[in-house]
Amino acid sequence: MKIGDKLLKQLNKKYAPETMVNQKFGRYDLAFKTDDEGNPVMLFIGNLDEQGRIKGDRFSRAMVKDQAGKLIKDHWDNKGKA
Repeated sequence: MKIGDKLLKQLNKKYAPETMVNQKFGRYDLAFKTDDEGNPVMLFIGNLDEQGRIKGDRFSRAMVKDQAGKLIKDHWDNKGKA
């Protein structure tokens, strides 16, 4: 699975710091964990099962910043099945 532009737009927003956020995105269920700045850094996308876990794919975000805090590199890596 690949992350599309609409989903990237939603993932580039700021959320509550250091929380797990659950949302619906089209026909998929999303769960993502945020860092201390409120940026999503770990994403689970798929379908929610009876135990509240998502069956689907797992992604992690790589964000590289310089010493001044300016974002240099930002991309999502597919880490396999969840």
